[in-house]
Amino acid sequence: MDNLTPEMENENGSETVNFVEEVNEVEAGVTNPIEAAGSEVENSENVTQETLAEEPKAVDDYPEQFHVAAVPFVEEELAIFDEEITAIDEDLKKLDEVDNILSLKESEYPVFTLAKNKARFLRMLSWYKGKEEWLDVAPLSGASKLFKQQSKELEGIRSNKLDYEMELETGTLTPSQRSYRKDELKMCKVHEKMAVHLISRMQIKIKSGRR
Repeated sequence: MDNLTPEMENENGSETVNFVEEVNEVEAGVTNPIEAAGSEVENSENVTQETLAEEPKAVDDYPEQFHVAAVPFVEEELAIFDEEITAIDEDLKKLDEVDNILSLKESEYPVFTLAKNKARFLRMLSWYKGKEEWLDVAPLSGASKLFKQQSKELEGIRSNKLDYEMELETGTLTPSQRSYRKDELKMCKVHEKMAVHLISRMQIKIKSGRR
């Protein structure tokens, strides 16, 4: 049996190929894969640094098809918020002149922009009307208990109202934030007036019952 050598005949048997020499020649012309990868990373970092170093382009530097006509939309949104805030301001002034919220006609009810406050107002209105009717026949012990509960709740209402008033005075709120907080402030004022009216009636009942 012949000894195996790196040299083998090709299919025609006319030439021999030295595979060792061929592999050596190929290896000699190939860059080390680790070095190649490191070079690619370095080039990538250079490109990234150059890109970050570039100053941002102005809007006019881009083609017209990439321009976004956002200004009219923003102005329209601000106009809507201004109208809402103006309406809330007028409503807040009207509230200051109302002594008893329960005596208002439906057409005179305060207007809320938040759906949750609209629903909350109607629930509160129904609850306080029910309590004032109950107060006419309520026992003294029941009136005293409700008086304490409402007095404690009134403290929380006034604390929340003060927080909203202070936030609105900062002048750092966006139009949407101002609209939200003014709506919440209105809710606090309405709740405060309802609670104060009920408490005053309970005080009268308690004093008259102790005589």
